[in-house]
Amino acid sequence: MWKFVILLSLGFFFELYDLLYSGYIAPGLVKSGILSTTTAGLFGMNGVATFIASLFAGLFLGTIGCGFLADRYGRRAIFTYSLLFYTAANLIMAFQVTAIGLNFWRFIAGLGVGVELVTIGTYISELVPKHIRGRAFACEQAVGFMAVPVVAFLSYLLVPRKPFGLDGWRWVVILGAHGALFVWFIRRALPESPRWLAQKGRLVEADRIISKLEEIAAKESGRPLSIPAATQPVTTGGTFYDLWKAPYGKRASMMIVFNICQTVGFYGFANWVPTLLVKQGITLTTSLLYSSIIAISAPIGPLIGLLIADRFERKSVIIAAAAAVLVCGLTFSQISSGLLLIAMGVGLTLANNIMSYSFHAYQTELFPTSIRSRAVGFVYSWSRFSAIFTSFVIAGILKSSGTTGVFAFIAAAMLIVIAVIGWLGPRTRNLALEEISR
Repeated sequence: MWKFVILLSLGFFFELYDLLYSGYIAPGLVKSGILSTTTAGLFGMNGVATFIASLFAGLFLGTIGCGFLADRYGRRAIFTYSLLFYTAANLIMAFQVTAIGLNFWRFIAGLGVGVELVTIGTYISELVPKHIRGRAFACEQAVGFMAVPVVAFLSYLLVPRKPFGLDGWRWVVILGAHGALFVWFIRRALPESPRWLAQKGRLVEADRIISKLEEIAAKESGRPLSIPAATQPVTTGGTFYDLWKAPYGKRASMMIVFNICQTVGFYGFANWVPTLLVKQGITLTTSLLYSSIIAISAPIGPLIGLLIADRFERKSVIIAAAAAVLVCGLTFSQISSGLLLIAMGVGLTLANNIMSYSFHAYQTELFPTSIRSRAVGFVYSWSRFSAIFTSFVIAGILKSSGTTGVFAFIAAAMLIVIAVIGWLGPRTRNLALEEISR
């Protein structure tokens, strides 16, 4: 199981590299003259905010419109082809010289990343047993978020320079496209989800995979396997309308509100770290250095999750992490000392990433196999919808009210997260496990 989790996590690594390099290459895009720091009008094409929004527009359509693909064609196939799709789009984007071309191909890449995000979460939730599911998601996030210091450090080295006459930001994008070299190796080592095969009536294939896994487990443990638990009834088909049947409709509504607000805290900081530091009086080169140091802490939050993920109620962890984002963000906006800025940046990163692995596991546990991929895709897509407009809102607030205004906006979003999860969120640890495991 852990081998499969690691392989899927490697896919998540390249996905997060692609997702999070926007903020780190933004100063290079401005320096090259393709984009500007501010945006002319609400949806001006030449601003950094538009570049960020283009990605999230693609993510929104990819998650809300294509989440059904993994339910229809299988987790393994969509995991593979969505990664290849967005890698190709990124390579084309790396050689664009106009803002329109840059934004268009960033949007196309976002479509593939959106499908991949939903598929990986669904894949993991269906491969691993429920008693290690939280740790499995923490492992996925820990491996994936190692991309953050990698992209930050590469940006620090490359963005201010032009190696071989090519803008440094282009090299950052091209290096990330190497994920395609690993995708076929990862694909060959992964089985299809037995749950998905069974739900599609392909019982012989599902049984073949399970039998092989049982054989390996018995050989590794050196003893016979325990008797399987009593089976639970499994729905063999699902539609979008099933998402709104009790109790899933209430859960979907809750997660829509949550995802709209959580992305304000996560991407409101992650995509704007160098720019926020520059606004605090730090030079471009130094801001990229500080951003690299802050980024080193990105995998630490999920690593903490490997110790606590299955010991505490997920909704409680989400609430605590949102509160930490609120406190660290407001403190960040009031200081200018380099050491304290780094410390609060690390605090924000840790809290956001602990919340990230927690809610990714949480939302997959709220829906059954038959509608899991489309349900997670639908509710998660609202975080991407939110991020489209968040980019412009933060750009406007940064211009008029500085970092204080930006983090006041983030704090308000975190208060809503705390309220909606605390009030409406069901517990998923040790309660209704039979329902959740389906």
